[in-house]
Amino acid sequence: MGRKVTMKDIAEKLEISTVAVSFAMSGKRGVSEELRAKIKRTADEMGYKYESGMSPRKASCSNNIGIVVAERYVSDNSFYFKFIRSISTVLQNHNNYAFFHTLTAYNEERAILPNIFELEHVDGVIVLGQISDKYSEAIIASGIPVVFLDFYNELTSDSCIVCDGFYGMYEMTNYLIRNGHKKIAFVGNIHSTSSIQDRYLGYLKSLIEHKLPLHDYFLISDRDEKTGRFIPLELPLIMPTAFVCNCDETACRLISVLKENGYRVPEDISVTGFDNSVYSSISVPNITTVEVNAANMAELAVESLMSKIKSPSNSIGMIQVKGQLVLKDSVASLNY
Repeated sequence: MGRKVTMKDIAEKLEISTVAVSFAMSGKRGVSEELRAKIKRTADEMGYKYESGMSPRKASCSNNIGIVVAERYVSDNSFYFKFIRSISTVLQNHNNYAFFHTLTAYNEERAILPNIFELEHVDGVIVLGQISDKYSEAIIASGIPVVFLDFYNELTSDSCIVCDGFYGMYEMTNYLIRNGHKKIAFVGNIHSTSSIQDRYLGYLKSLIEHKLPLHDYFLISDRDEKTGRFIPLELPLIMPTAFVCNCDETACRLISVLKENGYRVPEDISVTGFDNSVYSSISVPNITTVEVNAANMAELAVESLMSKIKSPSNSIGMIQVKGQLVLKDSVASLNY
């Protein structure tokens, strides 16, 4: 049996975006009728299998909302629990309730949607955190109203809520530079998630504005690109005076590695994080970080989803929520 044809395959065949294919398949505005017909004709020729949800869904009113999060983001101290609590609270204020679904790697790889989709036990879905393009396509093709939270790409950017990681990390790097740091390293796998990419680009913009060099050895990976699992941190041969980390958990792990190698934080090396999660408080010293406004993001996600449930063709675009610097104990000034 051949490989299942995806929206991405159709897009590549026609040399258009996957978003255009998704809009055409789901009946959304944004593509001409001529292009819509061409896309559907090409899909038929390629043997594309339409999801059952591609036909108009019946109007449901279960007052239940699905929350889907990949299992790699769920741990005892997961930052996403803050989002889940906030989403649940906002949903209750709207007289709605949450169905929580942990997405396994097996189901994500094969784009297997949970039964709550097929049985229409939920009115809409909030996807929390980055998922594969294949799974994103399957959710969009199902026809169920969906909002993507803390994640975006070309396929999902018409309905997503994200933290402004670019500006948050830009501000953080500027803060380090104001404190005399000129050799600053970034810790995070920039090929892993869109949020890490944005944070890296904010760091990079600050370096460029201050005419500071970017060295390859100052870009340090913290996780496996495919699975998202953390990997051992390796210190560069040439040490910076400060590290900016893509998240607090990575910053906490880095501080432990630095201490094991005889460095003091912040006396010898400064370290910053992002998220203002529990890791920024349990670390010694407490980690200077960026507060992600999870409550505001959750509220916007729920309100946007309610709007899409009422009018499924609505496109909310990408909404960015600004974070805030939280100064703690892990940065030392070099301005003597």
